[in-house]
Amino acid sequence: MLRRLLGDWRPTWLDLLLSLAVGVTGLVESFGRQGSQPGQISDPVPLAVGAVVAGTLLLLRRRFPTSLLLALISIGLAVRAVAGDGYYAAWHFYSTLILVHTVASAAELRSRCGLAGLACVLVAYASLQTFQRNDIAEFMISAVFMGVAYGSGILLRRQIDRTLRLAERAIRLEVEREERARQAVAEERTRIARELHDIVSHNVSVMTLHTGGVRMRLGEEHRRERDMLLGVEKAGREAVEELQLMLGVLRRTGDPDPGASRPSLERLDELVTQVREAGVDVRLRITGEPRPLPPGLALSVYRVIQEALTNVLKHSPAASADVVIAHGPTGLDVEITDDGTGGGRGSDGQRPGGHGLIGMRERTAMHGGELSTGPVPGGGYRVVARFPMDAAAATG
Repeated sequence: MLRRLLGDWRPTWLDLLLSLAVGVTGLVESFGRQGSQPGQISDPVPLAVGAVVAGTLLLLRRRFPTSLLLALISIGLAVRAVAGDGYYAAWHFYSTLILVHTVASAAELRSRCGLAGLACVLVAYASLQTFQRNDIAEFMISAVFMGVAYGSGILLRRQIDRTLRLAERAIRLEVEREERARQAVAEERTRIARELHDIVSHNVSVMTLHTGGVRMRLGEEHRRERDMLLGVEKAGREAVEELQLMLGVLRRTGDPDPGASRPSLERLDELVTQVREAGVDVRLRITGEPRPLPPGLALSVYRVIQEALTNVLKHSPAASADVVIAHGPTGLDVEITDDGTGGGRGSDGQRPGGHGLIGMRERTAMHGGELSTGPVPGGGYRVVARFPMDAAAATG
């Protein structure tokens, strides 16, 4: 029965401390003021028992606050009836204030439970005035204490409700942010897939044409080889047809201009000129020994530089930016540094709601590379993308 009433509820450490405080102070008061003089306790046992019971009730104060307040009133009346010396115990007043506070924090005043709790508080206040002869000052003092206890409970409940609403909102915003990030990743991967399909389809078509040319040059004495090359041509044409079908599906998802020319590093000077015309002095520098790059890698390098410079224009009031492309023996490094303040960008280099960093990370990771972003000591911002050439060759 008790387990069904309590459910999964457990007393908190605060409940335990309050219960212990009321019980111990009640015992000290009951036996410490024992005596036959006026203002002393002639029979401390009923008051001591009442203190222990009141402390035990406080363990359940958050589970049944209104019922326990009524029970505490009954305990006070019973102790006075048994003791009969007119002494009013301080532990009863402290327990009443604690339960009044708990009743106020348990339910909204406009609800049925809240109105019932307010009625019990008024009953508790009225009962306090019957325990001893009080003057006007005592009436006012007890009213102030009761009002403060009840008002603090209301404020606590409102603060808890506000905190819960803010927590729910924060969770909802976090879920929405993660969902937008997932959508941005999916959109960027679709865009990358469209571009790579163009590259792969072109390369397979060239391979098929070359295979056909070699087959036509072989004489009849190489019939077996001709038949094998014919099979390769057939497989190549089927692969191109499948790639074109897949590319059509991807472009129907929203490619704004399927016939537009594909960007590459050959158009990097054009990109730099456009950014300069927008007001940022861009300096392009290429170090190392340049060598031909696979089309997929060249496209990704261009897109990383394009997105980094776009972020400089949109989110960083920079006057200049440096773009360095370093060809190394084992990889290709791209570094874009601006002298702006990074206005509007977070610690990850991205303004709230933006997804440029996601695209750069996806393109770099696709070739087995790494992307790092962050502020530069003394001012400015840096984006560094590293592409290992062995992984790039395999991808391209």
